[in-house]
Amino acid sequence: MRPRGTTLVATLLGLGLCGLALTGCAGPADPPKGPGPAEIAEKWTSCAEVAPQAGVMLPVRPGSATSPPAGVEPRVGRIDPAFTPVAAVLCGRDVVPGAAGGREQVAVERRADEIGPLVAALALADEERGRGDVACTADMLVPPWLALLDDQGRWLRPYLPMDVCGKPRREVRAALDGLRLTSVDSRTVGIVESSAAEAAGCAQQWADMVWVQASIGGPDPVAPGAAPGAAPKTGPLRLCVYQVPPSERGGGKPAGDFVYGRPLPPERQADVLRALVGTRPVADCATPASRFAVLRPVDDNGPQWYVELDACRRFLAVAPSGGSQLGQGDAALAALLGPS
Repeated sequence: MRPRGTTLVATLLGLGLCGLALTGCAGPADPPKGPGPAEIAEKWTSCAEVAPQAGVMLPVRPGSATSPPAGVEPRVGRIDPAFTPVAAVLCGRDVVPGAAGGREQVAVERRADEIGPLVAALALADEERGRGDVACTADMLVPPWLALLDDQGRWLRPYLPMDVCGKPRREVRAALDGLRLTSVDSRTVGIVESSAAEAAGCAQQWADMVWVQASIGGPDPVAPGAAPGAAPKTGPLRLCVYQVPPSERGGGKPAGDFVYGRPLPPERQADVLRALVGTRPVADCATPASRFAVLRPVDDNGPQWYVELDACRRFLAVAPSGGSQLGQGDAALAALLGPS
């Protein structure tokens, strides 16, 4: 089975107005003239050294294996006739199951030695832009990080010929899809989802939405007894607690890392819901929380809450319809959302 992430990644972003036109549309404005010859580097080493950030999908948190600094890459361009490619190397990242559960992000290096069709496709010219007989959609095609090597170990970054819509030509995409790739190296660079988060049914990272909403001057404070969804009929809730690294606190959208989580026992849930009914004015406070809790229905169908477990101890109640309100919690509410 071909590993995922080795060829072009297509993300459907929807059709723009030109994609809806019956007679097609012109592509974006004419680009500058095509590039000159690619710069040839003397000796290939590895993806880890040359392109450590290729295919990055998520930031690496403190405590995870970190990526080395980005290498200096040669200029992308056309293949010089004096350079005869004999192999292709693709650098990227995959998400795989972790050895102890959960999911990890791994940096991968893959190689192909049968590259005739790819070299032929890379020699094609760009298609003429602005033709009116082709409908250009808003698909975002992200090509892989690609290098070509010759029999002396030298390498270069080839230019990918573009089609009428400014995307890699179909011949290039087909050639990349047809490569027979062999894994050369794979190394873990970060945790996507820890085994503990997976077991708890929680995401590995979450944003502190109390801070986000309070920082932009909304939403309205919760009126006493009016917290969205705080009625006894609320279904079973799952608790997920996150720690906000110091570097994230006070930012525009602080991201927290999973600490602990579990479904709330019925008795504890009843106490929590009573505490989430707004009875106090929201504190005038601007201290970022170091920990916050997320309360969501186990079946993902219903209201949810974000609770600051220290600092200002506010909470944000979010109704199923999307409306939200700020409320004021306290140390007793934080204790109900503790690890035991």
